[in-house]
Amino acid sequence: MKQGMVTAPQPEAVEAGVEMLRAGGNAVDAAIATALTQTAVDPFMSGIAGFGSMHVYMPKTGVHQCLDFHARAPASVTPDMWADKLVAECEDGFGFILKGRVNEVGYEAIATPESLRAYDVALKTWGTKSLAEAIQPAIQHLEQGWQVRPHVRYFWDQHEPGGRVDHYEYLRGSPATAKIYLNADGSKIKMGALLKNPDLAATYRRIADVGADDFYEGEIAAKIVADMRANGGHISAEDLKNAGPENTDLLWTDYRGYRVASCPPPGGGVMVLQMLNILENFDLKAMGHNSPDYIRTVAEAMKIATVDKDTSVGDPRFVDLPLDHLLSKDYAKTLADRIKSGEKTHVPRLQKGTDQKETTHVCSIDNDGNCVSLTHSLGMPSGVVTEGLGFVYNGCMGVFDPRPGMTGSLAPGKARFTSMAPTMVFKDDKPVLLIGAPGGTYIAMGVLQGILNALDFGMDAQQAVSAPRFSATSDLIEIVNRIPRRTQAALEAEGYQIRRYAVSYHFAGVHAIRITENGLDGGADPGRDGMALGL
Repeated sequence: MKQGMVTAPQPEAVEAGVEMLRAGGNAVDAAIATALTQTAVDPFMSGIAGFGSMHVYMPKTGVHQCLDFHARAPASVTPDMWADKLVAECEDGFGFILKGRVNEVGYEAIATPESLRAYDVALKTWGTKSLAEAIQPAIQHLEQGWQVRPHVRYFWDQHEPGGRVDHYEYLRGSPATAKIYLNADGSKIKMGALLKNPDLAATYRRIADVGADDFYEGEIAAKIVADMRANGGHISAEDLKNAGPENTDLLWTDYRGYRVASCPPPGGGVMVLQMLNILENFDLKAMGHNSPDYIRTVAEAMKIATVDKDTSVGDPRFVDLPLDHLLSKDYAKTLADRIKSGEKTHVPRLQKGTDQKETTHVCSIDNDGNCVSLTHSLGMPSGVVTEGLGFVYNGCMGVFDPRPGMTGSLAPGKARFTSMAPTMVFKDDKPVLLIGAPGGTYIAMGVLQGILNALDFGMDAQQAVSAPRFSATSDLIEIVNRIPRRTQAALEAEGYQIRRYAVSYHFAGVHAIRITENGLDGGADPGRDGMALGL
């Protein structure tokens, strides 16, 4: 029987986590070592200047909490500073297109960098290893080089058809960025090539030597602030000093005899739990997995949760959240009755655009039953690197609503909603499934389907994250190419507009670990480059 396991989208990072377990570390140590390595070998999906949500369960010490470290708008922002720049809202509600792309690429796109301090707090609170130990694998990859993997190169090549900047712009978002991620002639580094980042390695060595606080109040902080002042960024010394995670209580629901826990707002756990509440009113197994009736039913639950999120869910410091109502079983039954009647929910959008998903995830478990589900991200990379520091800053300002008076409007110190949903499922008070995903607004939809695949259809972790997925975060139902055209035709006959993608794996990159009486089995989404690895 495996005594521990890690799963994530990057093999190098998974190995780092498992080696931490082999060295006597616990699941928290493994998760942070994995996460830090991810920042080195997947630098546009995650970074120390990013944000995230960490779901931690430690049965022997009675710990079960969420460490939230969401990026916040700098203190200098105003609610109306971009009101005259609005061009479009993205089709699925993940951000806005503005004139000049000021919220997408460049210094104005950067919100408070939270990840490094959160990793440090997690290790000091629940881990057994130091930040200096956990960061060593990342340093090795940065100094010795890591191979550009298929999904990394795919991201660099991605073109956005709906108006957002092409991803090549991230690679040249600042001179320091281009120096690291482009060849001297401006061309992209080839897949399989070895990529080194000595500047980031030096930054990580300094952090290992003097501690994470240097990033927020010391020498590194001074370089960050000077760069921001010189280039019109909003981040100040006070913003850095005030950055830091907070422990929050989890949200819970029951589903067919299981207990499901996920992160609170501004994370997306409420969407996963609300959809489960709705779908509990249907015999999904009898419908058949990914049958037209199944897809219609689940898609309508997705659309309902999306509308409720758009209108009611945001940063609890700024928005009065009706969580009791959204997670009410009676409300869920009313919504289920609407679906059964054939009603189609309309998802309002200001204008059509596209989505971006620059995030990553890790699940870990150790021999003592400690469990971690951690999602962390750059939101959208700003493309900015401060000369000599080597890391890419988040681009989280891109999702704030430029219209004053909205749930997601700009405000100093405010966090924008994220679909991140690091989730755990329990049976008889014991964990049976750890699950989470990167993928923008697709995250909640991917996590939902992974849970349904495991609980309703009895799939193991790899099957659950590999089965064909779909998504409905607008009036469209989006499907992967492995869903049969016969099924698509049946849905279209019911009046649904279907968008088929050429790829076989899409709509989040779901990763999971299943805990059974026979041991552990892990799943890594085949659409990414990762793996599940046990001791």
